[in-house]
Amino acid sequence: MHYVCDLHLHSKYSRAVSPMMTLPVMAEYAKQKGLDILTASDWTHPLWFKEIQNLLEEAGEGMYRLKEEGPLQKILFLLSTEISSIYKQGNKLRRIHNLVFVPSLAVAEKVSQELVKRGCNLNADGRPIVGLTSKALLELILAIDERCFLIPCHIWTPHFGIYGSASGFDSLEEAFGELAPQIYGIETGLSSDPDMNWQTRELMHRTILSFSDAHSAPKMGREATVFDLEAPTYENIRQAIMRLSVIASEAKQSQKDGIAASPLAPRNDVNKIAYTIEFYPEEGKYHFSGHRNCKVVYNAEDVKEKGTTCPVCRRRLTEGVFMRVAQLSDPKLFGRAIAKHNEQGVKWYTDKMHSSRLM
Repeated sequence: MHYVCDLHLHSKYSRAVSPMMTLPVMAEYAKQKGLDILTASDWTHPLWFKEIQNLLEEAGEGMYRLKEEGPLQKILFLLSTEISSIYKQGNKLRRIHNLVFVPSLAVAEKVSQELVKRGCNLNADGRPIVGLTSKALLELILAIDERCFLIPCHIWTPHFGIYGSASGFDSLEEAFGELAPQIYGIETGLSSDPDMNWQTRELMHRTILSFSDAHSAPKMGREATVFDLEAPTYENIRQAIMRLSVIASEAKQSQKDGIAASPLAPRNDVNKIAYTIEFYPEEGKYHFSGHRNCKVVYNAEDVKEKGTTCPVCRRRLTEGVFMRVAQLSDPKLFGRAIAKHNEQGVKWYTDKMHSSRLM
């Protein structure tokens, strides 16, 4: 069965977020927008964590719902939260946002306790800023519970995406070292679409996910991922996100053992990604290069013709997502996407190698 999921949201306890971002309001908007599963995000913030405990009850393995009876109880919540890591690595400043998933409130509380032990201030913001490296953060959550997992957020965003022009990284392996194989998926962000991500070799066998990163209820669902699940549980969602990596790993092992196998071999028909719902990337804040305050926006041709210096302030332009994708893409992967339109004029991108996704 298909479940429409928005698993990257923020609460009223995060900076620059609407005070209306409460669990009942989120559930009401989810009902209006056709969303089935949300995240009870920002659970590292102590006050918000208490609200989660007071307002939600268990509704299956790793899933929660509002305690108050009514139609909004159909909306399910799981526990994911965005954590901002700012640190030095190799004499470079790194600024990375990661989305952490945990299977229960008990595990969430343990993660928060360990972050506090490491000097993290969880009271200041629902999206806390920590001095831990991305690798150390992943190590921390896996040591607490192996069912935890981590997804790099809006990976192409210039300042806080792991592939962003100002992040300091060019690869997941550079950021996560030997733990890189345990990064099973990534979040595209508003300024890139599936076709752009399919051009990156490192993402060939990683799941591409899209969520809204909404700071207000009306923006919920502007991007979402549709899961095909046997049942709406945390573990089934985790297995769906891990699916491509597991298939590729099994195929690689089979080849080592001398057994013919394809990384695209069909598996069970449930617990997988059906498709993603995408923002048009050209409308994303960081798609093109430029300076917002200077009102300068350059597409790829403009950069080739005019260079990367801002004509207004004479400083270097912020390199946009489109330009950054071009820098890290593999020409051998061009043409993976097949574009078509349905009767309603909706544009579909289908990956020749894997599943289809909606734009």
